[in-house]
Amino acid sequence: MLHIKKNDEVMVISGKSRGAQGKVLQVLPQANRAIVQNINFVKKHTRANPQQNIQGGIVEREAPIHLSNLMLICPECKERARVGFKNTADGTKVRICKKCSAIITRQ
Repeated sequence: MLHIKKNDEVMVISGKSRGAQGKVLQVLPQANRAIVQNINFVKKHTRANPQQNIQGGIVEREAPIHLSNLMLICPECKERARVGFKNTADGTKVRICKKCSAIITRQ
């Protein structure tokens, strides 16, 4: 189970976007990476394709960031925190904030 999921609010802790916050748009578990909204922009050169009505040029888009460079922002205490895991009484595994011990639910 990954500590970061889609729609989580995260903060970048290292790299050129250090200190930036954003919402996770997509998680790539095989590569241990995530795509975060408005963070880690790269320029992609695209070729025009008239059959599919695609215009050529330079497109800016978000690139994946390694999960080790991201920290979850706890929705309860509004601070970046480590994530722990706990089994509830009904047998489900949930994520918890290590600072405030609050259960982190997916929005």
